[in-house]
Amino acid sequence: MKIFVIGDYRTGTGPANVTKEYLLRFPKNTRRLIFSSKPMRALEIFFKMPACDVVLMSGYSRQNLLALRWAKKLGKPCAYLMHGCVEHENAINECVDEVMSRTERQTMELSDAIFAVSSQFAGWLRTYYPEYSDKISAAVNGVDTGALEKMKTAGTDIHRKADMIFTIGGGMPRKKIRHICEAVELLNERAREMKYTLVVTGDKGRDDDVIGSYPFVKNYGLVGSSEVNRLYREAALFVQNSCFETFGLAPMEALMNGCPVLLSKEIGALELFNRVEEGDIIRNFYDASEIAAKMERLLKKGNASRLIREFDKEHSSWEARTTQLVSKLSQLCELKRTAAGN
Repeated sequence: MKIFVIGDYRTGTGPANVTKEYLLRFPKNTRRLIFSSKPMRALEIFFKMPACDVVLMSGYSRQNLLALRWAKKLGKPCAYLMHGCVEHENAINECVDEVMSRTERQTMELSDAIFAVSSQFAGWLRTYYPEYSDKISAAVNGVDTGALEKMKTAGTDIHRKADMIFTIGGGMPRKKIRHICEAVELLNERAREMKYTLVVTGDKGRDDDVIGSYPFVKNYGLVGSSEVNRLYREAALFVQNSCFETFGLAPMEALMNGCPVLLSKEIGALELFNRVEEGDIIRNFYDASEIAAKMERLLKKGNASRLIREFDKEHSSWEARTTQLVSKLSQLCELKRTAAGN
């Protein structure tokens, strides 16, 4: 089976990193897009697709529609690996884009299969897009289990800043960082000695002004992966308070760096743990009191070592996930052949 992967694997975004990990492990005869310019990528799609058996589109892009229409003419099965939901996330972030929403819906409609990056996200998609429910299933993201294995003693050789809390998401309303700010303010109001600093990284968004109004916030904006890893190793706690998070690579990266994590119940990656405690999870991402209480507990006790022990390494490595995804693509090819034979 020859796979043709259409999607970004270079820019360092979450979806691009996932695509890159799969490409490292897919069969050697797997094809991918090489060029960066749109016209050249279009030519690649036209010339490379005839020699493949199945197409995997990883992430949202307008070029997916071109690929899907060409695949239909060639009779090639197409799977759409959905890392997020552009339509829903844009609505939450108060930046609705009708063209993007229409492109995403057309991609879902034309795809033979839709693979969601977590089981929770797959369930959500079936509820909100019932017209596509029969072709939605989960292809859960993998994790660098080797890095987690190295951090079993989580941070024993790392000197953390006891007063530093870290979060990623910038001003995007979906990340609910403004409510983390409210929680840190509560902690600082009742703190006798130590005052906490909240370090924020990520793109600009509607909540930037609110977040920036807190004197204890350091908003670094967009930073590179090396800087993010440095912050993971400095922070006493990483908090992800998203109201919608299909997987959540950031908290997994935090754990790889031995950093304790506090996670919203909406984080898809929670399914990778055999067990989590109530104190690890934010139930109400608007409730500053709940967030503050759970942050206070984890700042004293931590949870990185415990969560690493509870991580399902056997089924969640990139090698295991790649085997699962290749199997799903093989099944899709077989279904297409069977349908064509009938």
